Amino acid sequence: MTDTATYDADLQLFIDGAWRSGEGRDARPVYNPATAGTIAELPVATAADLDEALAAATRGWPVWRAKTPDERAALMHKAAGLIRERVDHIATLLTLEQGKPIGEARGEVLSAAGLFDYFAEQGKRIEGRVLQRPLGQRAMVTKHPVGPVAGFSPWNFPVNLMVKKIAPALAAGCVVIAKAPEETPGCTSAVMRCIADAGIPGDVVQLVYGDPDMISRHLLASPVIRKVSFTGSTAVGKHLMRLAADGVKRITMELGGHAPVLIFDDCDLEATLDRVVWQKFRNAGQVCISPTRFYVQQGIYDAFVKGFAERTAKVKVGSGLDADTQMGPLANARRIPALEALVADAKAKGARVIAGGEATGNGYFFQPTAIADVPIDADAMVNEPFGPMALIRPFGSEEEALEQANRLPYGLAAFAFTENGRRINRIVDSIESGMVGVNSFVISALDTPFGGIKESGFGSESGPEGLDGYLVTKAVHIY
Repeated sequence: MTDTATYDADLQLFIDGAWRSGEGRDARPVYNPATAGTIAELPVATAADLDEALAAATRGWPVWRAKTPDERAALMHKAAGLIRERVDHIATLLTLEQGKPIGEARGEVLSAAGLFDYFAEQGKRIEGRVLQRPLGQRAMVTKHPVGPVAGFSPWNFPVNLMVKKIAPALAAGCVVIAKAPEETPGCTSAVMRCIADAGIPGDVVQLVYGDPDMISRHLLASPVIRKVSFTGSTAVGKHLMRLAADGVKRITMELGGHAPVLIFDDCDLEATLDRVVWQKFRNAGQVCISPTRFYVQQGIYDAFVKGFAERTAKVKVGSGLDADTQMGPLANARRIPALEALVADAKAKGARVIAGGEATGNGYFFQPTAIADVPIDADAMVNEPFGPMALIRPFGSEEEALEQANRLPYGLAAFAFTENGRRINRIVDSIESGMVGVNSFVISALDTPFGGIKESGFGSESGPEGLDGYLVTKAVHIY
């Protein structure tokens, strides 16, 4: 399954159908990041395709919203079951296209199945209120689906983040046009095949690939689209917010992060090191909540730096399809020069590279990298590396650590490691972040909100709050 002819039946159906729908269609290559080789040619959506998608959403919207919550849930549970049945197939495609180790890919696909199951049941719990009024009068508050949704998802978790938008929208009674990443069309098309095979109509969930700017401008200019959900960079999020403002569309923005990690001297140092190194290099650091800025209390700073470097040097890098690989390649070639520039800038400003720091091998591989004594004016301390790069610097007091953690305009995730209960309470209250992990990096669950503050966005995905983003509130007064 590494050449165009045998790449994937699901993607090939998409490609064949797209080529048949029009002449002169542009295409873009799909690469295997472990080899830098081309594995497919993907046709991209035209304006005419998007008009067809909008017309289909217009047809599907009244039909889907009219279904009962139980009817919608039954179809969503069936989609979840099909995703689980096909997990190995979808995960292999994900690894071929995106590069992450196959075990991580399987976990992502299973998480997507869990999202369908969770929101299938959560959709049955959409409730309103009946208020006290004089005899013969009624006042009610009801909730309704917002309408057709445009969902934009990125390449770092292509399956899970696409489904994070589709599943709550379907549960609420909305229809979706999903703009999935062009880098990973095979796995996302395979998930869409599961949705279609479950019996969810094509007018209800649609999939498009193509030029992100053209697609976003076209869809957001249409009055058909009532809601926009986006996961990606802060810069692109701001652009989409401006486009959405013209139509006063509902928006959910899960934007960039640059997660701080506060390591206090009373933590279990060896256990903490084991956790932080593995988490830092998960998905080659291409994670919006990846721990990146490590602030370590001075009393354990040298021991932390030594332990981090030793563990980083042992991370096994290779093809994600190899069973013993712990970190795969970067998902695309453009990240390599960006990371090289950040390393060079940090070194020029006095930082020490204690592990890695260079591109390596064939494909889009970059060594697991750790840099110590990083000054706060280094570019990497300001701009999210979004790669396998850990930035380490010491701090003295708790107040200094919090000031450094909060100094950037981002506030998606933050982490702290300490055994002091009173300190935990102060940190949880004081740190400016939408999500906080204490002595753990497990901050994403099906039933908890996922989202940030400040320039990391607003609105939530997952949990009851994730469903609320696809609902509008109506007050009804009867006299």
